[in-house]
Amino acid sequence: MRRINFTNTQVASSQTARGINRGVVLNLIRRRQPISRADLARVSGLQRSTVSLITEQLIRERWVVHGPIGRLPRGRRPTFLRLNDRRAILVADLRPAQTTVGVADVNGNFLSQETMPTTRDSRLTTEALAAKIRHLMTVHSDRVFEGVGISIPGRFSESSQRIVFAPNLGWPEFDFKGTIEQATGMRVELENAANACALAEVWFGHGEKVRDFVVVTVSEGIGTGVFANGQLIRGFNSMAGEFGHVPLDPNGPLCTCGGRGCWEVYASNRAALRYYHESIQSSDGLTFPDLLALADSGDPLAAKALDRMVHALGRGMRMLVSGFAPEEVVVVGELTRQWRRFGPAIQSELDVGLPGGHPPRVRPAEGTMARLRGTVALVLQKHFGPSAGLQELEAEDSRENQVMSS
Repeated sequence: MRRINFTNTQVASSQTARGINRGVVLNLIRRRQPISRADLARVSGLQRSTVSLITEQLIRERWVVHGPIGRLPRGRRPTFLRLNDRRAILVADLRPAQTTVGVADVNGNFLSQETMPTTRDSRLTTEALAAKIRHLMTVHSDRVFEGVGISIPGRFSESSQRIVFAPNLGWPEFDFKGTIEQATGMRVELENAANACALAEVWFGHGEKVRDFVVVTVSEGIGTGVFANGQLIRGFNSMAGEFGHVPLDPNGPLCTCGGRGCWEVYASNRAALRYYHESIQSSDGLTFPDLLALADSGDPLAAKALDRMVHALGRGMRMLVSGFAPEEVVVVGELTRQWRRFGPAIQSELDVGLPGGHPPRVRPAEGTMARLRGTVALVLQKHFGPSAGLQELEAEDSRENQVMSS
């Protein structure tokens, strides 16, 4: 239940209602485009006059444009509306070895992608990333950019505006967000990679139909994003969801966080590679995709290493299921390429010993770019939510007042 502070309440104004209605209409256009004004009124339950006012505002703001003309047996032919795909978002997925940078339109369609190395030198990597972003802005100069969304393998504090926990990057705490903003002139939104993947499910997948799910990202480490009762859980200092660093064995292998026996030292890509290294001498330079290929070609040692990793992944998921009772667990990572093999093994671990006897469905994330799609959603939610609508309305009211006063 949401706690209400009765000592600090604010009466909803007509402007608040306008902002909420604007968000409803804009998101309906995004989900159902192309769509007519009449259908928007029918689906939203708003008056046709209200829908007309809102859509005209959105057209003036260039968020929405006219699409095709509909055909009816009789009467006025409706004009369909769609999002303006000339508006674009710059995105980046920061990972310990490699960073992917790209441009997407507001519908989540990617126009281009590039990669660059991620180094242990935080300043050097940040400067290179800013240069990549400026380059993409030049290449796509015909687009109107709404901001930069970046997913990080760690945690970002909204209060300090700094990355505060990213053990797999090995970076000290510094103003990553502010440095990128100053170098590009664009507003930057940062989010933990697992949380970004959860947003991708809600905005571009079937996540909006499920109010309780957990995303588990499996890469160099283990990340978890928790979506409970229709809300992304961030917690104090945005540190909610760091289950990858829950110690399962205090005498286990050393983790990048400084602890021992964390979940991710048993169930991450690095764990699978370590298992394989322990069984064979000449495996230097092997990557996780290489290990998947070896297993697929019939290498029994590679298959054994991956099976050990996957069962550890499933056992660790039990604490998430027991703690949050999600309807679904969504897995993101290279291992989903062989989901027919690994999915049943993970599900079998969750089917054992859970209270209530109703394990959630485990499935791979939709598509192959959950992290990048999540960074698109990260920027969109700043423009498509009710608070964004209020900001736009306040700006429009200010412009109208200036015109009237002059």
